[in-house]
Amino acid sequence: MFPFFIVLLFSFSWSVSAHNHEDFVQCLSHYSNSSSISQLIYTQANSSYSSVLNFSIQNPRFSSPSTPKPLVIITPLQLSHVQAAINCSRQHGMQVRVRSGGHDFEGLSYVSDVPFIVIDLIEMRSINVDLETSTAWVEAGATIGEVYYRIAEKTRTLGFPAGACPTVGVGGHISGGGDGPLHRKYGLAADNVIDAHIVDVQGRFLDRESMGEDLFWAIRGGGGASFGVVLAWKIQLLPVPSTVTVFTLNKNLEQNATKLIHRWQYVADKLDEDLFIMIILQTVNSSSEGGSSKITIQASFQSLFLGGVDRLIPLMENSFPELGLTREDCLEMSWIESTLYLAGFPSEEESLGVLLNRTFSGALLSSKAKSDYVRKPIPEAAFEGIWEKMYEEEVGRAILIFIPYGARMADISESETPFPHRAGNIYKILHSIYWEKEQSSVESQRHISWMRELYAYFTPYVSKNPRAAYLNYRDLDIGVNRNNITSYTQSSIWGIKYFKNNFNRLVHVKTRADPTNFFRNEQSIPPLSSSVKKTGN
Repeated sequence: MFPFFIVLLFSFSWSVSAHNHEDFVQCLSHYSNSSSISQLIYTQANSSYSSVLNFSIQNPRFSSPSTPKPLVIITPLQLSHVQAAINCSRQHGMQVRVRSGGHDFEGLSYVSDVPFIVIDLIEMRSINVDLETSTAWVEAGATIGEVYYRIAEKTRTLGFPAGACPTVGVGGHISGGGDGPLHRKYGLAADNVIDAHIVDVQGRFLDRESMGEDLFWAIRGGGGASFGVVLAWKIQLLPVPSTVTVFTLNKNLEQNATKLIHRWQYVADKLDEDLFIMIILQTVNSSSEGGSSKITIQASFQSLFLGGVDRLIPLMENSFPELGLTREDCLEMSWIESTLYLAGFPSEEESLGVLLNRTFSGALLSSKAKSDYVRKPIPEAAFEGIWEKMYEEEVGRAILIFIPYGARMADISESETPFPHRAGNIYKILHSIYWEKEQSSVESQRHISWMRELYAYFTPYVSKNPRAAYLNYRDLDIGVNRNNITSYTQSSIWGIKYFKNNFNRLVHVKTRADPTNFFRNEQSIPPLSSSVKKTGN
């Protein structure tokens, strides 16, 4: 009877909220002082509801008919619309999810197991670049690609250290840390934020001065969704040379890939700060001399160097001669062109305008991802087991990415921002598996199980106590708050993995900023009051 009661209660709560959401919509019009807000509200009865919801869903795993859907989506144009959404959600018992790009790995910006609304910031994406101060105000709904494009409109000698995927929204990317090809030179995106605008639980508009340094600290790496709705970031733009150099060298197992990967581990974090070399691992078809093909593992050594090829070649000959880089392997281009190259767009074939696209040109694939940090080189023999696991995944597309740290990333204190993964980390691993969205739930679960098995295989070779993880590669496997109650006890399981010793400070900031735990999700920061209520301490 007990499971049935839970289902009945869940269904009842949804039906009550569905009944009341008309009052909620009326409340939005009242609080926003704007009659036009009705054009920005989408209920499930609206003909545009599905297209608005699905437009920014980047993982089809969370767009099935059985996936819980928001009762209301609001696409605000201005501050008052966001304030109205928060105030009315509090009044009518709605949970709020905030979406800027929809790339969150577990769909938390548009999925919830309780009645909820989505504040979709897709229309709040203005970018104002100020060359005199080398800064820019960027609204949270803008994408990384839009930021890069707007900077390049003004200058080719300034850039910003964010991620390589241009369709990621900056609201979540920066609030979770935001690493990318420039982080060895300049640190994370969050390390280069100098002001922010946020709406708090009381509907107040706050900037850095009015929110205080503790909250400003928390939202730069601790996840903005735990503390309010981030509206905009003021970012520091940073010098990039007029010419950079990129290369991608592909090596399969028959071309000594294992030894090259093993050697890379000893140099990746010690290379010149201007040199970033990551490794992308995947299975590929390899043709033999007889014309037959077989599956093998390919390691793609992909690089961005902040300078010309004349300086790069001697650096590589000195630091990583085993890779055998030649001038013919290299392409010189502008930094903005390199953002296209690293995103998988051949710069000679694509105009910079592709950076303004908010969606992928190809078909979206369902996916499951995990993260790890490596502090000691993985033994060469251990890679044989990794290859065996990758060969097992025949239907899906498994990709491992080794992302180097060191240089500036090691210079910044672990407590400077909530993002703690600094000195001592050689590289980060993104484990991911992709599959066709049309596959059955049984097949999807098989891919997810495979990913968990691969993750388990890595256990002896990655960081320990805690086994660290990256917030922006959200993974509910490492801990989740059940029954929508965010307790300190539950949260510390995953909180220590994401934030290490910074987790307790985040809890204290949350307690002051949002003591009633209004802004919450399956892995949100809890206030201390939740731990008292849950654990009886």
